[in-house]
Amino acid sequence: MELSFSFIIPVYNRPEEIKELLQSFVGQTYKKPYEIVIVEDGSTASSEEICTAFESQLSISYYKKLNSGPGDSRNYGMQRAKGNYFIILDSDCTLPADYLVATEKSLQADFVHCYGGPDAAHSSFSLVQKAINYAMTSVLTTGGIRGGKRAVNKFQPRSFNMGLSKTAFEDVGGFGSIHPGEDPDLTFRLWKKGYQTKLIPEAFVYHKRRIDWSKFHKQVTKFGVVRPILNKWHPTTAKITYWFPTLFSVGFFLALGLFLIGVTTPLWCYVFYFVLIFIESLIKNKSLAVALLSLIAVNIQFFGYGYGFLKATLVLFFSSKKPQELFPNYFFKTKMAL
Repeated sequence: MELSFSFIIPVYNRPEEIKELLQSFVGQTYKKPYEIVIVEDGSTASSEEICTAFESQLSISYYKKLNSGPGDSRNYGMQRAKGNYFIILDSDCTLPADYLVATEKSLQADFVHCYGGPDAAHSSFSLVQKAINYAMTSVLTTGGIRGGKRAVNKFQPRSFNMGLSKTAFEDVGGFGSIHPGEDPDLTFRLWKKGYQTKLIPEAFVYHKRRIDWSKFHKQVTKFGVVRPILNKWHPTTAKITYWFPTLFSVGFFLALGLFLIGVTTPLWCYVFYFVLIFIESLIKNKSLAVALLSLIAVNIQFFGYGYGFLKATLVLFFSSKKPQELFPNYFFKTKMAL
């Protein structure tokens, strides 16, 4: 199959992010033609001027539409893209110079209709961004990349860095209206259709995640809420590991209570785990400050996700209503385009 790539990038009020991302495209070592599709999802801060400034260097297709969420915006872009293989990115990502070269090489050697790539922290990231990146990608936490090279057909790509063939997109109908959670939902529907997915480790992006602690807590809580919804829709994909953040959080408070009455072993287990987190982050980031902040990031991740997961699990269990009725803020109700 002769691959023709189209990048699909929804953006909402983040023109400066688009500028940084497009600048990283300029530095790509890939020499074949490819398309960049920018979809303005109802923004009030337009990226149009930024895109126009790069038109002499890059092949950009720019579209405006009314706000209908990232999933619908990606579908909108893929419906209009010229390529036969779509690469979906978030606007807060930038690319290393060999991204496309690595992607094409992997797909030519072992073609799949959907792949995912990891994310990394760039040296220019702030200390908090590096700490959050650690929490979202470390094997010692529940965040970041799931699966691995030995579980090719069970790797769950994430839409900040995901490839999807035009064939698969048209077959499954693209992303749904849930957000967050639209990317695993798409992956599960691909699996049901018989498509395989894989990780391309070399196709990584620098994922900036421009969020503070409060926004990070809100984000991971949302991740926790949508997981039981996905379990309800796709029961064969449910795993006991999804309960770990909730059990970790409940166990932590139980350990504190036991410590107060003289039973210290459970709390020391948590201390040992936090020491491992600190050491690994220190080795990876080579920064004492980032290692200390990683402890905060991991706790926010576990407690936020754990609370959201438990809340949604109980609400879904005790109610006969549909998830769209119980959690309306997690679904985009309309699909409107200009």
